[in-house]
Amino acid sequence: MRCFYNDVFFDLCYNGKVNNVDLTKIKAVAFDIDGTLYRAWKFNLRIFPYFAFHSFFFLKYGLVRNIMHKTDATPEFVKLQATHMAKKLKCTPEEAEARLEKIIYKGLEKYFVNLKPCKGAIEFIKDLKSHGYKIGILSDFPPEQKGAIWGVKELSDVVLGSEEAGALKPDSTPFLRLAKELNLEPEQILYVGNNHKYDIEGAHKVGMQTAWLILPHSGWLGKKSKIADFTFWHYKQISDLFFKKDR
Repeated sequence: MRCFYNDVFFDLCYNGKVNNVDLTKIKAVAFDIDGTLYRAWKFNLRIFPYFAFHSFFFLKYGLVRNIMHKTDATPEFVKLQATHMAKKLKCTPEEAEARLEKIIYKGLEKYFVNLKPCKGAIEFIKDLKSHGYKIGILSDFPPEQKGAIWGVKELSDVVLGSEEAGALKPDSTPFLRLAKELNLEPEQILYVGNNHKYDIEGAHKVGMQTAWLILPHSGWLGKKSKIADFTFWHYKQISDLFFKKDR
């Protein structure tokens, strides 16, 4: 049974003054993966022993990713990342690229097995698909690292890794490529992500509508974004935005 007070609270938080999503324009909904389709803290707990064992490597990798987030798009993304990593590790770019593949790209794959998605996320995507919306995936890490992505891959019209596009978010390149492959204008796409700087600001910059997933306690405390068109902390909230009238 639904709680009356929860419904009232939802309506107060998501009236027209706060919700700026123009549903009449949206033809596709695209999603980040990491921290958006699953909660990052759950994954971080799972990989903690692995992270601790490779802590020096992950520290250097974090520094390199910060550089790559600020780097313009390039078809040589993989080689450039390896070059930066080689400088941090004091090894050859070839050795750095091999270690990146072993520790990051292949090494993390097993930790996604049996990782549960956010409650309601997959159901929301299935509802979108059944109502005729296109589905997109845009992640800063290769989507294939997550396998079938809880069945979302087979429902998706476009599955794209931003590395494949040559730049990490918030660079415009991966967002514009996503729009091109969906055969839509950016303003016809709602992009859903958890990272405000990379997901929300990046998508907003190219004209996409945006939905920001935050942690529940942040939502209860009234956390808001100045640019996100919709802020939510449970997939039921964004599902109701689209489909409440149908229920």
